[in-house]
Amino acid sequence: MATRPSAPGPDLGAGLQRLTSGARQISARLLDALLPPRCLACEAEVAEQGTLCASCFSALSPVTAPFCERCGVPFVYAGQARVGPGGMLCGTCEAGDPAFRTARAALRYGDGAKRLILPFKYGDRTDLARPLARQMARAGASLLARAEIIVPVPAHWRRLVGRRYDQAALLARALGRIAGRPVMPDMLCRNRPTPPLGDKRAFERALTVAGAFTVSRRGAARLAGRQVLLVDDVMTSGSTVNACARALLAGGASAVDVLAV
Repeated sequence: MATRPSAPGPDLGAGLQRLTSGARQISARLLDALLPPRCLACEAEVAEQGTLCASCFSALSPVTAPFCERCGVPFVYAGQARVGPGGMLCGTCEAGDPAFRTARAALRYGDGAKRLILPFKYGDRTDLARPLARQMARAGASLLARAEIIVPVPAHWRRLVGRRYDQAALLARALGRIAGRPVMPDMLCRNRPTPPLGDKRAFERALTVAGAFTVSRRGAARLAGRQVLLVDDVMTSGSTVNACARALLAGGASAVDVLAV
């Protein structure tokens, strides 16, 4: 008669855990000896792999209150806000009604943030996805807590051919690992390429991306009734994430929040 092998006892399990932990520590020390830890932004020596030096860290400007409670855009001072039933809102959110429920960003787009975002976006620095995602998780803790699925803003396939990776998808996967949430990188499709939006005004941005996104056939079955966290690297006017949120809501999502670097 066949019998099942007995499970390892608690002493053996604890010993294996200590052995694995010790092996990791030795590997980390060997790596540090061969490749001394360098700042993610400026290559200065640091104490730990995957961190910033004091100078680069101090150059970052986290988004802190006061900010619009809907779209997350920071105010210079609280008096800029329009206070109403929805709390402190920017003029854009008060005048219109974004399709997304709440949006948050981790960092203001200043010189410190550019040292991380631009190499990540254009310079093949995919190793920056996890440290950037940690910043996002801090800023969007409440959004991650209620998210049932994480979806990145998709790039058009022509842009992927040139860049070879989708930076929003890398951020989404890193956030999924941090928060323990499922990630669906193919939930949304970008139906057509759109030109860069950097030199366009807000209404031109909205027109450019209107109707550019749809829910994929594979994604539709998993979307119904879900609360979605939409992830992108940079949010300027909110036109792109708004167009994505509309597509997700039309596809059956119950609500869409947005989180950006």
